[in-house]
Amino acid sequence: MKSYFVYPVIIFTFWSCSNTNKSYESADVTAANLENADTALTKKIIKTADMRFRVRDVQDTKAQLSAAIKAEGGDIAEFTIQSNIQQTDKVKYSADSLLELTAYRTEGAVTAKIPSDKLDEFTNKVAKMAVFVDFQSMKLDDQSLVYLSNKLKNQNRAEAANQLDKHASKKSNSVGPALGVKDDYVDKKIQNMQIDSRVQYSNITLNFYQDNTVKKMIVANDSLYDYKPDFLRRFVLNIQNGWMIFKEFILILTNLWMLILLLLAGYFTFRYYRKRRAQA
Repeated sequence: MKSYFVYPVIIFTFWSCSNTNKSYESADVTAANLENADTALTKKIIKTADMRFRVRDVQDTKAQLSAAIKAEGGDIAEFTIQSNIQQTDKVKYSADSLLELTAYRTEGAVTAKIPSDKLDEFTNKVAKMAVFVDFQSMKLDDQSLVYLSNKLKNQNRAEAANQLDKHASKKSNSVGPALGVKDDYVDKKIQNMQIDSRVQYSNITLNFYQDNTVKKMIVANDSLYDYKPDFLRRFVLNIQNGWMIFKEFILILTNLWMLILLLLAGYFTFRYYRKRRAQA
């Protein structure tokens, strides 16, 4: 009876040792792969530039920038032009019109992508378009280590995904982990593609403006007082209006004839009694 229990124990012991040796071998292979991985550091420098400058005409400058960006092989990502009113006033121009004076400031903004190797040349061209440059800056962001890290991690993920695919079965639960590893692989791959794109094409933001401009425009007179008749006409109209008011007043008094009669009777009665007292 004891021999029946001894054989399974021996078999389990050999199986455990075999799996342990395989795991050690797998770890050794992974470590060797990491040591032999391509760790050459490729320069991945992302350039970004900003400029603010004054120009003579914003619209003309926008057209020149568009032509210069296309000539360098770049693309405009976004542009805006807006006018901000600084001051406005209206002065009398004629009896029924006004001269509207508006002082406004026009500003423009362009965001573009320029080939990185032509960025310095392009900024020099932009500086020549300006009356003067308020500020100019360029930033260099080294993404070399991030790029290499993503590359090495993707190699590990590719090996892990292959191992999980080999051992996957319909009854196993390795599908979920394999899918997560593959998704991480895709994320890192896309991140490196974005770094490559930003290294190849630099983002530049250009803000430009021109001096305040005064706009003159004849508009309708919106002051109602100016549309009243002249003095003589208004004088005659006021006399006529006064005569109408006087007639209305007489009509009001006629409506009060009883009250007026009572007041007159009281007045004469008061004088009569006062006279009698004086004679007594």
